[in-house]
Amino acid sequence: MQLLLDLHPDQYPPEGFRRKQLLSWVFEQGVGTFEAMTNLPAQLREELQGAYLLNPFREIETVRSTDGSAKYLFTLQDGRQMEAVYMPYLDRKTICVSTMVGCPANCAFCATGAMGFGRNLTAGEIVGQVLAVAGGEGIAPREIRNLVFMGMGEAMLNYDHTMKAARILLHPDALGMSKRRITLSTVGMAKGIRRLAEEDDLGIKLAISLHAPDEETRQKIIPTGAANSISEIMSAARDYQAVTGRRITMEYTMLRGLNDHLWQAELLADLLRGLVSHVNLIPMNPWDGSGFESSTEAQIQAFYDTLKGRGVDVSVRRSRGKDAGAACGQLALKRPHAAEGDAAAV
Repeated sequence: MQLLLDLHPDQYPPEGFRRKQLLSWVFEQGVGTFEAMTNLPAQLREELQGAYLLNPFREIETVRSTDGSAKYLFTLQDGRQMEAVYMPYLDRKTICVSTMVGCPANCAFCATGAMGFGRNLTAGEIVGQVLAVAGGEGIAPREIRNLVFMGMGEAMLNYDHTMKAARILLHPDALGMSKRRITLSTVGMAKGIRRLAEEDDLGIKLAISLHAPDEETRQKIIPTGAANSISEIMSAARDYQAVTGRRITMEYTMLRGLNDHLWQAELLADLLRGLVSHVNLIPMNPWDGSGFESSTEAQIQAFYDTLKGRGVDVSVRRSRGKDAGAACGQLALKRPHAAEGDAAAV
């Protein structure tokens, strides 16, 4: 049976006014069953029920953090599992979605990478995360206005499904999100970066997980990074900016004694010269068995000051949901012991 959410909004059955009604039920009201779509004729609801699957998930669990964020653990219809994170702020509601079950990038500091690769998610399974989280939070789907493709997986290696999901999210008859509020993160797939630059109808933002300015250190952090050298990544980033004119975010996880030396800050500033960019310094979030520690606050500050002194636009990004295992680099289908009593099925 086909997953309805895998369809582009223009392909939804039937045509005309009834299609608009169906889209409204799914994306504006977040209804989870065809039976609940009371203004559709009974025969149409029966036909939809027989032809389409509306819910991509067999089961949903939540683990809530003391900071207000929440981790959602999804069991897909085939039994595989993945996660998304909901992060409410005073001025916006943000969701971090996954594009894969597990991840093949194998970043050494990331718990998801330690899981290995399961499979790609379909566009509907990606979009479905937004609808399910909205339902779990008791809000309308369209109240979630910010989205980042930064959960499980390397989005560039699931390119077609990720781009289709982005187009669904942006469609005015679906979630009607703003392209300026969607960010795709990649470990640095140069071909994918150049391909994204040519997606004229998208205009979503790009973040590159660089994590080191020198090849030796970067390949310790990202063993698969040898396929895309730093010079290739930076060349692709400059080509992307030349085509799109958009600022690029560089993500840099701070690892004690490995990539936090001040000579590396100087080298990073050299790499970014002439590129309109913003650097996010991210203190490493702990997980059992990682073998890494976050840089000290003093070293993070010194690294920040060095970049700032070189004219680099830089900030320190504090992750949400650490106590729920929901922070950057922690997603690994775990239920933290401290929060297990708060876990609940949705």
